[in-house]
Amino acid sequence: MLLTSQNEKTEKVFPAMKNSERSFARRIDLTSLQLFVAVCELGSIGRAAEREYIAASAVSKRLSDLEAAVDTALLYRHSRGVTLTPAGESLLHHARNVLYGLERMQGELSEYADGVRGHVRVHATISAIVQFLPEDLGAFSKEHPQIKIDLQEHLSADVLQAVQEGTAHIGICNMRRAHTNGLQTRPYRTDKLVLVVPQDHILAQREAIGFEEVLEWDIVGLHGGSSISLAMRGAAARSGHPLHQRIQVTSLDAMCRMIDNGLGVGLIPDRAFELMHGVGNLKSVPLTDSWAQRTLSLVARDFDALPVTSRLLVEHLGKGWVPAAKAAA
Repeated sequence: MLLTSQNEKTEKVFPAMKNSERSFARRIDLTSLQLFVAVCELGSIGRAAEREYIAASAVSKRLSDLEAAVDTALLYRHSRGVTLTPAGESLLHHARNVLYGLERMQGELSEYADGVRGHVRVHATISAIVQFLPEDLGAFSKEHPQIKIDLQEHLSADVLQAVQEGTAHIGICNMRRAHTNGLQTRPYRTDKLVLVVPQDHILAQREAIGFEEVLEWDIVGLHGGSSISLAMRGAAARSGHPLHQRIQVTSLDAMCRMIDNGLGVGLIPDRAFELMHGVGNLKSVPLTDSWAQRTLSLVARDFDALPVTSRLLVEHLGKGWVPAAKAAA
């Protein structure tokens, strides 16, 4: 009869780390991993050094030591900065997962200390930032002053990529034309696109208008990769009419100023337009197209696996969700 010792049982459930794995783990320094990720995100050793408050020579030494530890080159160094080697791309993926896990551990352990503390990285579109996030994040910060929020504005596609790669804990964007690629989503807010024209424009007298008729005019739009621009191009293609988008800008207030000076008409989320009353003598006209009604979504790799700080923010942001039918009632 064979007897299995308790140690043998434990080893089956929790297999011991091999000597080679233990040696590799000891050679990898977490600070070096963090600096490596910073260099990759900023594309420059100098800029990463400034952000992390460390000398550029020290960052360069850390990277060299990291390359020696993994026994392969991680970065191509050139006069304009650095780019990743194939090995560097692989390490960046794993490094982000390691640092993400540490943040989650820190957040959960902080519950045993004097209240939850930490930070949450959020990437969001301009529509969410202009219309809803100032009030929502302001209220959250008052409730949780020890949780710091890092917020960056990006296009919807870039928001999804940041969440996928672990650069952001939470994303907020329009998901109508986007592929989730396994990401989880929750509804955040709704908005509706309206046509914005000068007060003396012929269309200013209309109570509502279909986008196909708008295509007769020059259009001032946001960046070509924005969800609004993509929606307009899709609608124009379906109608069989060309889209005359002569001017592209990166902000809604610049867009309104262009329209106010007679350079075209444009589409803007309704609440964003209401918040920019001081920008020119403009009028909004509701669109009759169904795609003008939009849902902004919260996005995460796994909501349940988020650090406690991020879960608190998701819970707070989710309180503002009102379905479009109720919002219109």
